[in-house]
Amino acid sequence: MAESKKSGSRALAMSVLMSSPGPLVVGLGLFVGRSATQIADFVRRSAELLGIIAAFVVYRITAVNGVENPEKRQRLERLSNIFVGLMMCLGGAIMLVLAFFNENSEKGNVIPGLAIAVLGVVANTLFWRKYTSLNRKEPNAIIAVQARLYRAKSLVDGCVTVALLSVALFPTALFSYYLDVIGSAVVAVYLIWCGVKTVYERLKKVSESIG
Repeated sequence: MAESKKSGSRALAMSVLMSSPGPLVVGLGLFVGRSATQIADFVRRSAELLGIIAAFVVYRITAVNGVENPEKRQRLERLSNIFVGLMMCLGGAIMLVLAFFNENSEKGNVIPGLAIAVLGVVANTLFWRKYTSLNRKEPNAIIAVQARLYRAKSLVDGCVTVALLSVALFPTALFSYYLDVIGSAVVAVYLIWCGVKTVYERLKKVSESIG
């Protein structure tokens, strides 16, 4: 049991470490590229990083250091997961706005964002499998939500990769413009759906415990 908790803590610490450069690199890339998908990806990664950091801190408090009061532990885990869900909804909502109201037709250089997206597909898929395995061995509310988050992140990065690759290869093509907008919108809707589902499940457990 203790080893499983240590593995969960290490996985979350690695998630924070590997997610931290993403917003920075994509953000710096916005100085040379103005793709709607790239701007949306920056917002999305920033929001997700805040959620991952919160999950790491709460997991350390509840699972590793130990919180004897089960009600306090469950409350902290619930608040952490609601925060993660809200960050996913926030990122998705801002992405939708940027996708349909970004009037900058000059996309510029999207290679930095594309490189991060490709690496993200690989890394996030590995984390998705890792968290799923950890939760299967020892179910934990925070680890379960991280598995869902990284499943979403891996699928989202796949969409971002396709959209930015199209912009990089065919920057002036009309279909690249639409794929860029559609790619950003798909990413946003999926994130919002995952976020709403996460928040709803946590709040539903609160109402069930009260009832």
